[in-house]
Amino acid sequence: MDNGYQKSVVEALILASPEPLPVRRIAGLIDEMTPSQVGKAVAELNNRYMETGGSYRIRELAGGYQFYILPEFTGFVEELFARRRKMRLTRAALETLAITAYRQPVTKAEIEHIRGVASDGVLHNLLEKKMLAIKGRADTVGRPLQYGTTDEFLKFFGLARLDDLPKMSEIEELIRAVEPQDQVQLNLNPDALDAQMQQKLNVADGTFDPSSRRESENNKEENSAHIENTEAPAISSGEEVSSDNDGEEQSENLIVDMDVTADSTP
Repeated sequence: MDNGYQKSVVEALILASPEPLPVRRIAGLIDEMTPSQVGKAVAELNNRYMETGGSYRIRELAGGYQFYILPEFTGFVEELFARRRKMRLTRAALETLAITAYRQPVTKAEIEHIRGVASDGVLHNLLEKKMLAIKGRADTVGRPLQYGTTDEFLKFFGLARLDDLPKMSEIEELIRAVEPQDQVQLNLNPDALDAQMQQKLNVADGTFDPSSRRESENNKEENSAHIENTEAPAISSGEEVSSDNDGEEQSENLIVDMDVTADSTP
């Protein structure tokens, strides 16, 4: 089997496969062809497509080879076919997938410890969507189930293998890049503050202002004096003296009566 014919067979197998076709599977279907020769044939096919201006290429995806359409031509294909509804992942699902992808195999307890919330429902949904799979049991008390990502996970995120995941250092650099460089400065102009915010603090705060305390006490004294003048009845000096004299006369009469009563007692 000559080299040109082998490349055509490789092309036909990848084109006919609905899923990424592993290189060892291709080599096993073609006589006298090794996995390294399959990789070389794929590279030569991609060079041919590029030289002829082809609208597609062969790429490595999820441990296998698959045809794909170049981005500049996908718009026409989307008009031809009804757009498939994409799988939607919630924030909880993305968190769970990220933890599992970087720490797999991982147990449910470990996922919940990192997330801080229960993850039963999220794990169940991801298992149904075949984004996660059970990989075994942990060698701990109770032997809990361990979870890991699947080829569906790689295809969904466009990864050839788990090694293509971004490193944690790269993620930290991206986070720093999007963070604002300058701190927001608040305009704390005292003249623009509300009058209540300018009130002096008490002695316990160490910011006691004697002038503000004197002003406050003077205001209180003026208010108290004003209230007393308003509520007190207007009484003349004559009336006050008359009231005092009447009280003294009543006291003297009471004393005299008591003396008379005492003398008349046998």
